[in-house]
Amino acid sequence: MTAHPGRGGELAAVLLRVAKGLHGFPGCETYLISQEAADPDTVHVIEVWRDEACAQAALAAPSPAGGPAPAEVLALLASPPHRTDLAVLGGVGLPAADGQI
Repeated sequence: MTAHPGRGGELAAVLLRVAKGLHGFPGCETYLISQEAADPDTVHVIEVWRDEACAQAALAAPSPAGGPAPAEVLALLASPPHRTDLAVLGGVGLPAADGQI
C-alpha cells in the first residue's frame, strides 16, 4: 500500500491496530505489517489465512471496539492497494494441515 506522502507511519499504525483486532480471529495464521526501509510511505501487509472463507469472514466482521474502520485505512492511501494472492507451498513457519512444512 502506498500512503499519501509523509503519512506512511500513520498508515502503519492504523494497520497495526487492525492486526491487534485479528488476534485470535478464527483462521488468521499470520498478519504482518512492514514498511519499506527506502520508502516509508510504502507499507506491506502479509496475511496468511487458513482458507478464503476465513479471510472473507474477517473482512465482513465489524471492527472491534477501538479498531479502525476500513475508511480510516483508505483515507491514508495515495492509490488503491495492490493485492497478490499466493498459494503457500511450504518453507519455514506455519505447519501444513498434516503437520509438515
